[in-house]
Amino acid sequence: MNAFNRLLGSAALGLALGVTAMPALAATPDNMLVIANRIDDITTLDPAQSFEFAGADVIRNIYGKLVNFDPADLDAGFQPDLAESWTVSEDGRTITFTMREGVKFHSGNPVRAEDVAFSLKRAVLLNKTPSFIITQFGFTPENVDETIVVDGNTVSITTDKRYATSFVLNCLTATIGAIVDEKLVMEHEVDGDMGNAWLATNSAGSGPYSLASWKPKESVTLTANEDYYDGAPAMKRVIVRHVQESATQRLMLERGDIDVARDLNPSDVEGVRAAEGVEILEEMRGRLMYISANQKHPDLSKPQVRQALKYLIDYDGMENSFLKGAYVKHQNFLPKTYLGAVDENPFSLDLDKAKALLEEAGVDGMELTIGVREAQERLEIAQSLQNTFGQAGIKVNLEVGTGKQILGKYRARELDIYLGAWGPDYPDPQTNAGTFAYNPDNSDEANATGLLAWRNSWDTGGLTEKTAAAVVEGDTETRAKLYQEIQAEFRETSPFAIMFQKVEQVGIAENVEGLNLGGAITAAAYWDVTK
Repeated sequence: MNAFNRLLGSAALGLALGVTAMPALAATPDNMLVIANRIDDITTLDPAQSFEFAGADVIRNIYGKLVNFDPADLDAGFQPDLAESWTVSEDGRTITFTMREGVKFHSGNPVRAEDVAFSLKRAVLLNKTPSFIITQFGFTPENVDETIVVDGNTVSITTDKRYATSFVLNCLTATIGAIVDEKLVMEHEVDGDMGNAWLATNSAGSGPYSLASWKPKESVTLTANEDYYDGAPAMKRVIVRHVQESATQRLMLERGDIDVARDLNPSDVEGVRAAEGVEILEEMRGRLMYISANQKHPDLSKPQVRQALKYLIDYDGMENSFLKGAYVKHQNFLPKTYLGAVDENPFSLDLDKAKALLEEAGVDGMELTIGVREAQERLEIAQSLQNTFGQAGIKVNLEVGTGKQILGKYRARELDIYLGAWGPDYPDPQTNAGTFAYNPDNSDEANATGLLAWRNSWDTGGLTEKTAAAVVEGDTETRAKLYQEIQAEFRETSPFAIMFQKVEQVGIAENVEGLNLGGAITAAAYWDVTK
């Protein structure tokens, strides 16, 4: 048994016996990064299907994309990655990418224009949850052979109409824009699934790391790609361990068992600040915490009830107590720093107003179920809602489960109320407008699980058309104003109560440098980390 396996075994024994029983352990190796993070939301590591936070972190480090973000300079926006350059046609509809020469996949196969075309077509053909990020540009199973075309060392994509080029390129930085190794993937195709089952637990990328293993609700292990075109990472192995409890993450960090603790509650953050050898890294993230009401429910579909819920949330009380420092009040679907973001936060806990709205709706008491993932801060938010809703005569039952369990019910439109988080898929306002306020087909048959409006059975009442207009607006200032207007109407009419924006407070060993969590626009990057 090697040293790190002994470390993991000892830590597991300590967790089984209780936190205080954990034996003293040595610091992690100099060429290894060990992270504690809640990763029970991972359902697959196929980039054409993955649509969860923890999975996005893994995939960002495994796969190259046509364009990507430099973790050392996120403010620079998207940069060339597997494509070294691109040109745009006169009508603005066709972008032609020239591939970077000499790049290889982890398998040793060369990265070709054909792999790019295969990856993008595959995303459309598989039609998994995040496929709308690509199909919103008019790509369909019927037209991909004509709209995604290879010519030598170039690949061209032609959209259904002219969009801002930056919007298209921003979308290609999303997880679904990852380029997979066609030859390797198709060797593992089963029953026409284009390698979907195999890629759930394997990798076929060209990025700085490859997937060594994923054990659901246990760990993810990444191995450095020594032939990475931009230089081999200093951390030869990255281990992401699923550790549910904040207190356990803190103890492991302070004892040197891990290098990074990503799920610390405010009290443990303060404890880490006072400890030797560790520090707190803070980044404003794009993640929003919200609740949403299923519009199939006869009472929740009433406009007055939708508004009443927004006045039954103790935003300030939560922000200033158990969420202190980890989240800030934010009641709009565009995170701060995004084009069109606004600061208006018109809702506060107002029992009298909420009761009056419920009375106007003819609702005298309700019993609702809130679905919530088993994570400390979410459970505390749910308990706060249970309390304040109860003061207005609404009995709340909590359905607690893993991220996968609760998300599954939410995506099937089966929850009364969902409490959870949402993060942008690409750094453009359409990323959130196009899911919170856009729902062109509200039927069950549409199965548009990537659209939050659809998950809540909400016909957006005109916001779908306004969102569609904003995304093709060429003038940046006008476009920003359109998104501001959409958010103003959304706040008043939608079944969503946006509550908070995440400030990630990460405990980190003081010898770890170069870790970037992705800010508000992307996922975490490990390849610049040094010790």
